[in-house]
Amino acid sequence: MLDINEIRRDPDRIKTSLTKREIDVDFEELLVVDKDYRGSQLRLEQARAERKKISGRVSALLRSTQSEKGLVDELRVQSQVLGDEIVELEKRAEALGTARQEILDGLPNVPDDDVPAGGKEANRVIRGSGEPPELGFDALDHVTLAENLGLVDYKRGAELGGTGSWIYTGVGAQLEWALLNYFVQTHIQDGYTFVLPPHLLNAEAGYAAGQFPKFADDVYVVESDERGAPSKFLLPTSETALVSIHRDEILREDDLPLKYFAYSPCYRKEIGGYRTHERGTLRGHQFDKVEMFQFTTAQQSDAALEELLGKAEALVRGLGLHYRISLLAAGDTSASMVKTYDVEAWIPSIGQYLEVSSVSNSRAYQARRAKIRYRGADGKPTLVNTLNGSGLATSRLLPAIIEQNQQADGSVVVPEVLRAWVPERIGPSQR
Repeated sequence: MLDINEIRRDPDRIKTSLTKREIDVDFEELLVVDKDYRGSQLRLEQARAERKKISGRVSALLRSTQSEKGLVDELRVQSQVLGDEIVELEKRAEALGTARQEILDGLPNVPDDDVPAGGKEANRVIRGSGEPPELGFDALDHVTLAENLGLVDYKRGAELGGTGSWIYTGVGAQLEWALLNYFVQTHIQDGYTFVLPPHLLNAEAGYAAGQFPKFADDVYVVESDERGAPSKFLLPTSETALVSIHRDEILREDDLPLKYFAYSPCYRKEIGGYRTHERGTLRGHQFDKVEMFQFTTAQQSDAALEELLGKAEALVRGLGLHYRISLLAAGDTSASMVKTYDVEAWIPSIGQYLEVSSVSNSRAYQARRAKIRYRGADGKPTLVNTLNGSGLATSRLLPAIIEQNQQADGSVVVPEVLRAWVPERIGPSQR
C-alpha cells in the first residue's frame, strides 16, 4: 500500500511515476475523501473532548452543596446533543475511512526510477550466457522427450486433474525432487531459514501480499465470508505466506535482514492453451517452487535485491543452462513491486526464453499492509522492506534441462549438481 502522506505531499510526482505502468491515476477523489476523513476525525475528537469536559462539570456540580439544577439540566442536554453528533461523526468517519482505504488498496506500487517505462515490450535484457547453443541434430521438444523417456504422464494427469495437470513418473519424479533438493541444500548453506508454510491461507495473508482485494479472482478460494469475499484460499506462491510470518510484529533492527526460504506447491487459476509455448509443464494449475524471502531495513534493501538475484542466477548457472536476465518494465512488474528481475531459461523448441525465477523488491508496500515494523536505535517503529525471489520454480526448468541436454540418440544428460539423486543419463530403457 502506498503512503498517504507521500501522496498528500507530492501527488503529481507519484502520478507521473505511475504513468510508467501505462496507467493514468487521478488522485483528486482520494485527496477529497482524505480531507473529509481527517476533518471528520478532527471534529469527532473535539466533540468527544467537549462531552468529556461537560461530564466533568456535571459531576463537579452534583458533588457541590450549592449545585444549580437548571445548569445541570442544561449541561446534560448539551451532552446529549454532542452524543448524537458523535454517533453520526463515527458513522461518517468510518464510511470515509473505508472509502479512502479502498482507493489506496487499489493503487499499485511506484516503480523505481531506473525501471523502464512501458509494457512487456520494454523489458531490458541486462546480461546472459551468450548466444543460444546449437544442438547440431533434429532436436525434439520437451513434451515428446518427456513422453519418450517416461518422465511425465500428461494423459493420466489430465484425467486426474483436468487440463493443466500432469503426473511426474519414475525418473521424472526423481528429477523433480532432485531439483528441489539442490535448491534446499544451497539455501541452507547460504544461511537462509527453511520454512514449510500451510497451503491454506487466510484473507489477511492475501491482503498483506497485495493479492487481495484487487486480484482475488486469480486464486483458488476455498471458503468465503458472509460478504462473499475470500476467507481461505490455496497459496499461489510461498511468498504470500512468507510476507505474513511477522505480520503485526515489531522486529529488532539488529535481527535484520531476516532471510527465509520455503518450499510449496503453487496453485494458480491461470492456464495455458495448446500453443507450443504453453504445452506440457510450461504452464499449469499446480507446480513446485522454492521461494526466497528477506525482511530488511530500507538501507539494506537494494543490496538484498542483488543478493537474491545473484542466488537465483547461480542456481540456473549451476544447472549448466543457457539463460538471460531481464529487468522488467514497469507495466510488466507486479502491482506490489517497485522493481523485478526475471531469470529466463532458453527453450530451444519454441525459440524463446521463459521465466524460471522472478526476483522483486516491494520496499515498504507489503509491510505497510501487514504492519511489520522494526525498532531502531531511536526507539521509533519503522516499516521494514520485503523482497522475494524464486529459487527456483521447477515446471519450466525440466523442459529447459531435457531440451538443452538432449542427445542425438534421444537420451538426456543430467546436470552434474543433480547426479546425487538421478542417474547421469536418462534413456528410454530407464522408463
